[in-house]
Order: sequence, then structure tokens, then C-alpha cells
Amino acid sequence: MTSEQLEPYLMAGESTCIEFKQCGGNPSWDIFESCCAFLNRDGGDLFLGITDDGKIIGVPENACESIIKNLIKVMNDPNLLDPPFCVLPEVIDCSGRKVIRVHVPKSADVHRFKGVCYDRVFDADVKVRTTESITMMYLRKQNIFTERKVYQYVTMAELRTDLLPIVRRYAETKLQGHLWGKLSDEELLKSAGLLRHDYANNVTGICLAGILLLGRDDVIRDILPAYRTDALLRRVDTDRYDDRLTVSTNLLESYTQLLQFGRKWLPDKFFLEDFLRISIREKILREAIGNMLMHREFTSAYCARFIIEKDQIVVDNANRSVHQGTITLQNLSPLSKNPLIARFFKEIGFADELGSGVRNLFKYVPLYSGRRPTLMDDDIFKLTIPLDDDFSPGVWNPAKEHESAEVEAIRREHLEMHILQMLRQDGYASRRKLAGSVRGGTEQKIRLCLERLQEKGKIQRIGPAHGGYWKVVGE
Repeated sequence: MTSEQLEPYLMAGESTCIEFKQCGGNPSWDIFESCCAFLNRDGGDLFLGITDDGKIIGVPENACESIIKNLIKVMNDPNLLDPPFCVLPEVIDCSGRKVIRVHVPKSADVHRFKGVCYDRVFDADVKVRTTESITMMYLRKQNIFTERKVYQYVTMAELRTDLLPIVRRYAETKLQGHLWGKLSDEELLKSAGLLRHDYANNVTGICLAGILLLGRDDVIRDILPAYRTDALLRRVDTDRYDDRLTVSTNLLESYTQLLQFGRKWLPDKFFLEDFLRISIREKILREAIGNMLMHREFTSAYCARFIIEKDQIVVDNANRSVHQGTITLQNLSPLSKNPLIARFFKEIGFADELGSGVRNLFKYVPLYSGRRPTLMDDDIFKLTIPLDDDFSPGVWNPAKEHESAEVEAIRREHLEMHILQMLRQDGYASRRKLAGSVRGGTEQKIRLCLERLQEKGKIQRIGPAHGGYWKVVGE
């Protein structure tokens, strides 16, 4: 690495994968703690001779060789780092100051330094002591899906076969003539991958995904005693709750029960999409609940939660994280945590393609509350959906005249989308007619909206101001 290649790291600053350390003649123990944390998380780069704020002070030039030898010696000493790991430090010359870079890749093992396990949380090295946290670390390292574990002594008698006619009906509603409608119960389970053969152990039986989706409550409780989802309403009694639903049944009925809980306590706001009224509340609940049930790590003892508060909904669940931090549409790289369960949900219409749930949340939450959702990926996945009972797309609220620029942008986007839909049907529509089709609309708002659409090249005026018409460009 050259000093020019180092510059972007200095500008980015310390993060999950970048750490700066000052270093004198000998590396301090906290340097190896950072190396251990990088190994246990996603890897990273450690730079010696740089302050926390990114200022290059360098390491003593005559000590570079001894520092590197010390690094290699400690990292390969099983009494200090267990299991050992080989690193190859390099020296970077920055205008006469020496910086040592230690690149630490992600390891397939869980490492301990001096008997302590470390994890990287944003820009900090955190000691991991609890059994639950260490278990989650091991799960991150696994290349297997826990949902595929086969239980050879679980038979059809331990399943809720009475749910299979409902499953067939859901599947045929989504796709007429769906294959599952013609299969026997056992054939359906094989087709869904829920009745499978484990070639590694040479056993055949119902896998964990099948038990979670269709198992009897007592069977699920025996296999996963900590499995449950808490649905809470906290608006008046914020310390405890105003209403509570504890769900510990199969995933099909869990989905329905949690959906009903959300419908009970959340308003269903009026919204038109392509001239058809749709329920934004339904779309948001579908994605939030579906994500919690499909992508959680069921072997964890962490209780999943669905909490409705006065100004937000919080959904969190145990997770086998790949990346740490906030999920955006720009860095979205969807990875199915439970592909069998996800595929089953997709076949019956409870979910769509992988990644579509996040995109729908970013699309519909702003139309429901005027603000965007927040998704945090870590060992505990957390989704926060802001709420505002007074917010309605396209409706000006005098009590909130000084709303944020983001809210105004969301309203403007919705109004433009609505006007384009109207003009596709009737290019001769007047501003008065267009204003009458929008709740709280005025001719002044419509005029500004038409001007913006013209500037964006989405519509074109054909003919004079009186007697002409609007043409939607590209259609």
C-alpha cells in the first residue's frame, strides 16, 4: 500500500473495518484485541502510527522491524491467540513517517485473545462473555442453515396436517393450477423441501423448517423451548404495555395472529395507487412481520418482538448477520437466512422475491408516516418504522406548516405520481379537475406540479394553453 492509497482510509475514519492505533517501541495488548475482533467479525485493516482522529504521527523507524516480528510472534502463539492466525504486516512510507498496516481477513473460526472473545461493534472492540453472544458468533461462522437440520423421529403425526388444505388454497390463489394443489401431503412436504434426506448423516425426516411451519405447538416447544414472539402495544403505559399478544405457535398461524394485532392498533390510511385503493398499512405489516418470521435465527434464545409505540413500530429478532450497520437501498445485498421458509412463504403469497421487502418498506413507509424506516443489521436485527397518525399523503396540515424537507419531498413525489396517472387517462384534464382529484389539492399546487413534471421531461404540452392537451412522454 502507498501513502496515496492510505488517504481514503484516513478520510473514512475508524469504523467496523478500520482501526487506528498509536504505537511506540512495542505493540500494546489492545492492538491484538482489535486483531481478534476483526477475525471474529468481517475482517479489517489496522494501522499503527495514526491517532484516533486520523493524524499520521508514525512509529519509530528503528523499531519497525521489531514491531512486525512481535506482531507475527503473538498472532502465532496459541497461548495468547487461540486458534493462532498468520498476518503479514507491511510498512507504508508517508513523507518520512512510517505507518504499519496489518490486514486482518475474516476468519472461519472464533478466536480468543488471552482467553477472552472480542467482537467488532462499529469502531470499538467489545468483550463477548455471555453464552448467547458467543453462540451467535459461532452461527455467523457456519456455512449451514439451521433450518435444514433433520429430525428423523418427527413424523407426519407431529405436524398440523389440517393446515395443508389452507396452504394449497393460498398457493392456488397466488398461481392458478399450482402444483401443490395436486400433490398428496407427503409429496407436498418433499416438494417444499420440508421432508428431506440428510446425506451427511444418512437420515430422512422432517427438517426444522417443516416443524416451524407446520408443527404442533408442543413439538415446537420441545425442540425450541425459547421460541416465541411478543407483540406489545405501548402508548399509555410505556413501562409495561397496554395490550399484549404472546405468539408461540407455527409460523403460518403466527403470521396471521401478528397481522391481526397490527390491524387492530394501526390506522388504515386512504391511498390510491394506479386509481385503485390499496392498504399501505397492510403492505408495511406484511413486509415487517414476514421479514421477522422468515429471516430470524430460531436457535437463538432471544425473543422476537413486535412493539407498537405512539410514534414508532419496533421489530427486532435474533439474526445471523453478514454485515453490520444500517441497511439502505444503496448497500442492500439481500441474503436469505432461511431459504426453505422464505420459499414456502413466497409460494403461498406471504412474501415476494428476496430483497423486495426492504424496497417496499422504503417505498410505503414514507407514504404512511412521512419519514423513512431504519433497518439495522447485527446479531439482533432491528427495524424501526416511524408513525404519525396525522400524516396523509398529499394533504396539507395547517398544524404542521413547517414540516421537514423530507416530508415535503415525499408529498411532492406522491402528487406527481398521481398527476401522471390522471394525465394518462385524460390528457385534456384541466388544473381544476386535477386539483379536485386530490384531497386538499389546489390549482396553485397543480400548476407547480405540472411545471416540475415538464422540467423533468415527463410531460409535454401539445397545442395552446386553452384547447391543447398534456402528453405523457415515453408512453
